[in-house]
Amino acid sequence: MPIKIMNSMPAQATLESENIFVMTEYRAMHQDIRPLKVLILNLMPTKIETETQILRKLSNSPLQVDVEFLQTASYVPQHIDKTHLDSFYRTFDEVKDKKYDGMIITGAPLEKMNYEDVDYWEELCTIMNWTDKHVHCCYYLCWGAYAAFYYYYNINKRPLDKKLSGVYAHKVIKKTSPLFRGFDDVFYAPHSRGIDVTVNDIESIPELELMAYSDEAGVTVVKTRDSRRFFVTCHFEYDDDTLKKEYLRDLSKGMDPEIPENYFPDDDPDKTPVVNWRSAAQLFYTNWLNYYVYQSTPYEINSVGEK
Repeated sequence: MPIKIMNSMPAQATLESENIFVMTEYRAMHQDIRPLKVLILNLMPTKIETETQILRKLSNSPLQVDVEFLQTASYVPQHIDKTHLDSFYRTFDEVKDKKYDGMIITGAPLEKMNYEDVDYWEELCTIMNWTDKHVHCCYYLCWGAYAAFYYYYNINKRPLDKKLSGVYAHKVIKKTSPLFRGFDDVFYAPHSRGIDVTVNDIESIPELELMAYSDEAGVTVVKTRDSRRFFVTCHFEYDDDTLKKEYLRDLSKGMDPEIPENYFPDDDPDKTPVVNWRSAAQLFYTNWLNYYVYQSTPYEINSVGEK
């Protein structure tokens, strides 16, 4: 798909080198079609890397997608040049009067903190409340999913005995769902987290449906029955070396991390990881965007959120 991003965004050169069609604002202005409007709240400290990973996954459909990035105003990230944020990111005050077909809220390295202690928790709650009437369909990713479970359903995170890190097999629970069209019965995806929720937590909320599960990694994909919210605890978007970078980072901090499971051949960090999740990852994002955003969003975007 042509994804429309702001002119000169760093992800542009990377994606074009991978033969991904990226449309600049100038070219998009000369096409007379209704693009999908997708907002991404990027809470990760690795802003540019996360931008590129998610944009790559939104890039395989004939649809034109107009992507905007959102930052928090109540917390200024310390790991990114301020000029990058000023150039390519909006604040909530700048978008609160707009409507969007879809929105992605990313994870953040905040697992050990109580939600209420997060610097931007109040702002995040305001944004999640705002999505009900301003966004047709939301995708909550990793910590973003756990934060949404807590905000909407009072499901609190449960700490794991050790960090879950690796690539795991998952079972498709709802095989007839459009979300998994084209999927095998078992698919693989990376996880990197120290928290979880249980199947009982999900099944205790009638509004929620468990869509995919892993015997090793637990609850992986959940959605609401009206298909307006999707909660994904794995990292479909991860590059081949993302888990390796995290492992080496933790090593350099003296944290004695365990080698990511099912990732390095022979569990040897000197060997190149074999990617076995790329096709499922691309299909998952494409299905979400096509069946749950494009196929069901109002043609008139100002009608988003109206009953």
